[in-house]
Amino acid sequence: MEPNTKKRLTKKEKNFCYYYINTGNVKEASILAGLESNFEKDSISLLSNEEIKEEIQRLYEDKKKNLLYKACIGYERLAFGNITDAVKLLYSDNLDYKLLEEMDLFNIAEIKKPKDGAMEIKFFDRIKALEKLEQVDIGQKNDINPFYYALEKGIESLNKEEKYS
Repeated sequence: MEPNTKKRLTKKEKNFCYYYINTGNVKEASILAGLESNFEKDSISLLSNEEIKEEIQRLYEDKKKNLLYKACIGYERLAFGNITDAVKLLYSDNLDYKLLEEMDLFNIAEIKKPKDGAMEIKFFDRIKALEKLEQVDIGQKNDINPFYYALEKGIESLNKEEKYS
C-alpha cells in the first residue's frame, strides 16, 4: 500500500465511529458496532487510527450542523407557531386522549390547573425565540458556531429569569 493512500474503514469501524459520536462511550460503541474485544486495548488502537479520527471528526461536524438545523426549526416553531390547539385545550372538558395526542402543543411552556378548576397556560416567549433566530443568523455571519452561541445565550436568559422569579 502506498504511503499516501488511506485505508478504507470497514463497516464495523464506520459503525463504531457513528455509535461513538452518539454515545460518547468506547465500550458501548464497540458493542453496538459488533466489534469483538478487549475494550481497553482496542479502544486505544481504534481512537489512535487516523482514518477513524477523521471519520469521527466528520460525523461530529455533521452532528453539529444537524443540531443547529433542529434548533432553528424549534425557534421558528416557537416564534411563528399556531396556538389554536392550546386554546382548544383551554376550553375543553374531558378531552379525549387520542385527540390530545394529535394536538400541536409545542408552544406551551407550562400548564397549571389550580384547585379552583381553572386552567392556566403559559406560552414560550415569541420575542425571545425571534431574538435567538437573529443571534443564530448573526453567528453564521460572524463565522461563530451559532448553535452553541444561541444555546449559551438561552441559558443566560433563563438564569436571569430565575434570579428575578
